[in-house]
Amino acid sequence: MEISKIINSQKYFFNTNKTKDVRFRIETLKKLKTILKENEKDLYNSIYSDFKKSEFETYMSELALIYNELNDAIRNLKKWSKQKRVRTNFVNLPSKSYIIPEPLGTVLVISAWNYPYLISLIPAISAIAAGNTVVVKPSEITINCSNIISKLINTNFPENYFTVIEGGVDTTTELLKEKWDKIFFTGSSTVGKIIYKAAADKLTPVTLELGGKSPTFVLNDCNINMTAKRIVWSKFFNAGQTCIAPDYILVEKKIEQKLLEALKQEIKNNYSNTDTINENYVQIINKRHFQRLINLIPTDRIYSGGEYNVEERIINPTILHNIDFEDDIMKDEIFGPILPIISFDNLNETIANIKKKDKPLSLYIYSNDKKRIK
Repeated sequence: MEISKIINSQKYFFNTNKTKDVRFRIETLKKLKTILKENEKDLYNSIYSDFKKSEFETYMSELALIYNELNDAIRNLKKWSKQKRVRTNFVNLPSKSYIIPEPLGTVLVISAWNYPYLISLIPAISAIAAGNTVVVKPSEITINCSNIISKLINTNFPENYFTVIEGGVDTTTELLKEKWDKIFFTGSSTVGKIIYKAAADKLTPVTLELGGKSPTFVLNDCNINMTAKRIVWSKFFNAGQTCIAPDYILVEKKIEQKLLEALKQEIKNNYSNTDTINENYVQIINKRHFQRLINLIPTDRIYSGGEYNVEERIINPTILHNIDFEDDIMKDEIFGPILPIISFDNLNETIANIKKKDKPLSLYIYSNDKKRIK
């Protein structure tokens, strides 16, 4: 497979202006939806083979969101594509001015492994809806998901319009040598810098969704039980392998013990009433990430959990206490089912500590005091 040949064929097809036809785009999106619906079982089997993600969790966190994105685009694309009359500035009078939505050209989507269908297809759907040709490079880490995405797309759509190119780092490196009109990337900041640098050399616009340590504030006026329920759901969903999952908790000292107890109980309610983990609990993606996470757990700081199964790559939901900002686990994004708890007395000092770090992708606050939240 010659990457340059594929890219050139897409550029040629784009220049035929066929993708500017809104009806053509809508039919493509409808076709994609039908293909996904008809092959859901294969999609479920592939992701379970990669990291034991259940059908329910796959549908809720991936397919349902993809269908919603497709439905939204199909329903609204005609409206989105209309030109809009806008006011003309004084210099250009007496001319008339319009905003006319135009596709960019050939788009590259470089996906991540933690939500392999969602992160591959949501940007692709947006690019198709906007009238572009698309190349998707799925993650080689979730090889079975990559294979099924490639099979479904490449057997149902022309290569010069919408295609999947599989491969590892070498393939990504070759793709980045090409001239693209837009690049989407989801992944680590380290790789994001490489993508951004390669794009900058060709002045290619880029959308980067990068990770980070997302803090969660728990203030003393919150509903403890509701807070624990929401934290446990959002943190341990997908075994903590979510870029916007709470990375660590900052709790006011006077309610720390209550929160710890509530979190421990909520984990039991959600995952198991015994010491064995639920059979549908997601695996850590591979041995390297599993070992990295195990090495992060300070055994003398475990409040609950901490059990793991090397063969199954399972780490039970783990709560750590007596943690401070200088600990090893606070240096990089955790990206796993380990939740450090840091207690504080002074809110302003704690906020100052966070501001010293890189900006997080998300930040959560549990409080009923709107003034403190602001």
